[in-house]
Amino acid sequence: MPLRRFSAQFILLTLFATSLYAQNTASWRDPSPHSTRFVSVDKGIQLEVLDWGGSGRAVVLLAGGGNTAHIFDDFAPRLTAFGHVYGITRRGFGASGFADVQADTDRLGADVLAVIDALKLDRPVLVGHSFAGAELSAVANGRPDRIAGVVYMDAAYSYAFDDGNGSNVMEMQQVQAPQPPGPSEAEEASFSALQKYYERMNGFRFPEAELRQERESAPTGGVGKFRDPPGGAMLMSIIKGGKKYRAIPAPALILFANPHGLGTWVDQSTDAKVRNAAKSFSTEMNPLVEKQENAVRNGVPAAHLLTLAGANHYIFLSNEDDVVRDIRDFVAHVP
Repeated sequence: MPLRRFSAQFILLTLFATSLYAQNTASWRDPSPHSTRFVSVDKGIQLEVLDWGGSGRAVVLLAGGGNTAHIFDDFAPRLTAFGHVYGITRRGFGASGFADVQADTDRLGADVLAVIDALKLDRPVLVGHSFAGAELSAVANGRPDRIAGVVYMDAAYSYAFDDGNGSNVMEMQQVQAPQPPGPSEAEEASFSALQKYYERMNGFRFPEAELRQERESAPTGGVGKFRDPPGGAMLMSIIKGGKKYRAIPAPALILFANPHGLGTWVDQSTDAKVRNAAKSFSTEMNPLVEKQENAVRNGVPAAHLLTLAGANHYIFLSNEDDVVRDIRDFVAHVP
């Protein structure tokens, strides 16, 4: 099933994704105020890097599994008041390259370090969403001297921190959330219409550029089929058997969404089946998230851990003001 149908059920975001190619509608231009460059990180592999500008300490945004750096198109400009903001699209997704070789979290972390080197960034703050927590932990454990701190945006699950006392993300994957009704034909007639559909379902909008990374453009100008990125299998392999990180040896801000918001469509639904399914989801999921929170809180006592109740897994979109404020305060106080 496609990515957006799972937008409320966070772990499945690592399985479904965006495009290997950049948006391909010649008449459309990304309105987000960033420049784009490509950085070589490995033999034959270049990563897409977005630069929103700004002043102050460098802040590097890492997208969740399946997303590209364009998921931050609307969020990143909010951070430029206190930092120079960049975004990286990981290998195998969007316009970034891919090689059919074995890759693990250390390799993905090395990709991030290669971009830091290429851009000559001085100890940036890394900010990651969802699966990007694995990359944050890879860098924090491997080269903590290269960064000032890390921010986990609903990203400190077992692929990022696992000391045996928390919840395994594969266990969380088994918990099923109710799914919203799919978009109508009219809502797939254009990407702007599809964007409004997701805003109606979730209560917040996805950047159009990200939707164009996820779906092809139909010859008629409407929304085409979902793309099949080559990096999806890589992420699933890492989730199932990736390296376990038992420490976060860098200044850390850790944001959890609990309980997870399932979208405005659930809140507004009068269907008893939908309401019961949402209640069942929360009954099963909330204790698992709380168990992981406690494991992180006890295992990384120096970290600043905050819980945003009712936030969507896309915590930086559903609770943008809160997240901007928390990152601003963290950046202001890191050494």
